Amino acid sequence: MPPFTVRPAGDAALVVELPERIDAELNAWCVSLGRSLTSSFGAAVRDVVVGFVSVTVYFDPLTVDARWVEDEIYAGAERLDVDSAVVGATIEVPVCYGGEFGPDLADVATFAGCGEDEVVDRHTRRDYRVYMVGFLPGFAYLAEVDPRIAAPRRTSPRITVPEGSVAIAGGQTGIYPAASPGGWNIIGRTAVKPYDPSRTEPFLFRAGDRVRFRSVPSDELFRS
Repeated sequence: MPPFTVRPAGDAALVVELPERIDAELNAWCVSLGRSLTSSFGAAVRDVVVGFVSVTVYFDPLTVDARWVEDEIYAGAERLDVDSAVVGATIEVPVCYGGEFGPDLADVATFAGCGEDEVVDRHTRRDYRVYMVGFLPGFAYLAEVDPRIAAPRRTSPRITVPEGSVAIAGGQTGIYPAASPGGWNIIGRTAVKPYDPSRTEPFLFRAGDRVRFRSVPSDELFRS
């Protein structure tokens, strides 16, 4: 069991905190703890949210005792068996790279000192772990990007990034689920919807899932 602390976040939440770093094993522990607590708490708490290396439990302080929640967190951590936890789904995401859909692909290639085709090859060669979902509904933080193409955030963010944009920022990559401001390097676009309220399950990605990108031409990507 990794070292962790439990601290209050206001009067209606407790946060389980682990050492701050992008670490697949620590994140797997958090995902397992989050799922275990969700199951054991049931309707007693409002929500259990997994971060990179944290788990936040939200509750109603008028009906639930914070000390009881804390005790349950420690008890859940003690009996946690990460090795037997449910393995996340693997989701393939088709992407049209470059051109009008990837205006920053050339900049990433310059950063990497290679051609645009190699950037695409390196981006599609890996499976990425979903570390957490946040920022916007359905926005999954995926890591780790090949260090060669891990270009830093843009110095000047865009006012609007189109829905479906696939982007890189340092060691992370992600898909913008809706048009929004953003400072990541846009290298392509997908028709996959990370968040769709019309679906039975609106959120496509969950912490612990795996994402694999696949390069496709635009006519295949947006074929009706």
